[in-house]
Amino acid sequence: MRTIVPNCTTSREFHLVGFSNYPELILAIFLWLCFMYLICILGNLIILFIVCLASKLHTPMYFFLCNLSILDMIYVSVISPKLLAIMISQDTTISNSQCFLQLFLYVFCVGTEFFLLTSMAYDRYVAICVPLRYILLMNKWICSILAFVSWNLGAINALVHTLLISKLSFSDSMEINHIFCHMMSVLKLSCIDSTHIQLLITVSGTTLGFICMILIFTSYSHIVSTILKIKTSSGRHKAFSRCSSHITIVLLFCLSSLSLNMKAESEQSQEQDKLLTMICVAVVPMLNPLVYSLRNNDVITALRNII
Repeated sequence: MRTIVPNCTTSREFHLVGFSNYPELILAIFLWLCFMYLICILGNLIILFIVCLASKLHTPMYFFLCNLSILDMIYVSVISPKLLAIMISQDTTISNSQCFLQLFLYVFCVGTEFFLLTSMAYDRYVAICVPLRYILLMNKWICSILAFVSWNLGAINALVHTLLISKLSFSDSMEINHIFCHMMSVLKLSCIDSTHIQLLITVSGTTLGFICMILIFTSYSHIVSTILKIKTSSGRHKAFSRCSSHITIVLLFCLSSLSLNMKAESEQSQEQDKLLTMICVAVVPMLNPLVYSLRNNDVITALRNII
């Protein structure tokens, strides 16, 4: 067990290594990240714009999609702007308060997105498996409660994690070998024993993540069973198209997020973690609006009508 050492401190600046070890790739990474960030923000703003203007899309599914779009914009803005600023200025410092705010917002976004995707899976289950009770089971009041619970559970989970980590003391080595203030990377800098916090983070993250995934896959097992009972191929295709976009987003987000946050971190895997993080925080949020626009006839039709 580690003990407190004399050079411990409670208020220091951290230094984000980011991609400074690859100076020859900085420009390419900067342009790629900037492009991804702009596409993500513009794409999600367009989704919000379409849903707000098209009365046909004022349904529970698109209500949750708007929540997801807002969350994705927060999610990508937590890391990308600071990382872009570091690459431009070569100043890797990030203050204590900024670091813990970044940590809080990241955990908040990941947790809330899991809960929102679970709510969306329930919405698709009701729409396909019990369509005659859809209006009753997915009215505005229930949708608002599901969204409220999702955002608040995500906030509470993030607050607990952030408070536990912020109470630690850190050693003189304040260099975070990551592209943002990742929980495990920050914990490695603690000069006191943080095994209990690491265990809590791993257990709570794994539990919440897999509970949400179990609920999502349970919903879709019933959905697939119901779709297979439809006699006509056109009917099966129509039913499947109503949930294919959500399935795609679930697979992209859940698999990438769980693989990043639930695996053990090692010195050898840190560079791989940076690449995987880029996929989680840049590529996946950018693909969300593209998937929902390109794979959804209702959105395409609404966009045409607006234009």
